[in-house]
Amino acid sequence: MAPQVFFITGTSTGFGYYYVEKALKSGDKVVATARNSSKLSFPDATPQNYLAVDCDVTKQSSIDAAFEKALSQFGRIDVVVNNAGYGLSGEFESLTDEQIRTQMEVNYFGLLNVTRKALETMREKNSPPGGRIQQITSIGGQRGVPTFSIYCASKWAVEGFTEAVQQELKPEWGIKLTCIEPGGFRTDWAGRSMDFAGNKNPAYDHINAKEAMGKRNGTQAGDPPKGADAMWQVAKMEDPPLRLVIGSDAHKAIMDKIKSYSELYPKYEKLANSCDVDGYVRP
Repeated sequence: MAPQVFFITGTSTGFGYYYVEKALKSGDKVVATARNSSKLSFPDATPQNYLAVDCDVTKQSSIDAAFEKALSQFGRIDVVVNNAGYGLSGEFESLTDEQIRTQMEVNYFGLLNVTRKALETMREKNSPPGGRIQQITSIGGQRGVPTFSIYCASKWAVEGFTEAVQQELKPEWGIKLTCIEPGGFRTDWAGRSMDFAGNKNPAYDHINAKEAMGKRNGTQAGDPPKGADAMWQVAKMEDPPLRLVIGSDAHKAIMDKIKSYSELYPKYEKLANSCDVDGYVRP
């Protein structure tokens, strides 16, 4: 396969960093973005295969400028990776309204902003049209996790959005979207990158989010470079899946969720089907 141009957000650490590294080593070209891209550094980067660009996903003007620079440098963008985001941990009643809204601004609305620009670019600027958009969500986008209610809400929102948008696109545009759902990986997501509730609600004396994350940080199953390699492999697929979990813990979690659904919904089938208009016939 010919080299592709990757546009990856949130590349200063974690998955984003290793994804850039993998793509460059594999002969692809990369536009690496961060809020302060001057701090980015990759061993295989050259002026011919790499461009570092400032990008704040909460500002459409910043996104537009980053895409313009990418197109000016490389002429097209084949793969957009929505990796920018962070974790917010704490009991729902201990979180401030500002914390909640900021989490959604970055993890959800920021992703929407980039996706909108990516769709336009892949449809109207790429010749021939087409491309891949990868949404780096989480296993928390498929199940609720205590102390991560708003983080999960942001990821569930991305999952529903992506599933709907994929069905709106004309097949001839050649644009495929994938939600990649990592489990626990040994990035700094659970470490210095995480935001915690500041004023704990005393009713939740049975939960200590900081302590739980402190124990979890660095003990997760997932290896970040291997996770980034899996994401890169999905980008190379001719027909990538709409969803893919990565990490053995995420795979077990999704299989458990599927099992629970298969038991829950049949149990209440009669009640569910009792609510139709009399005589209604499905088209």
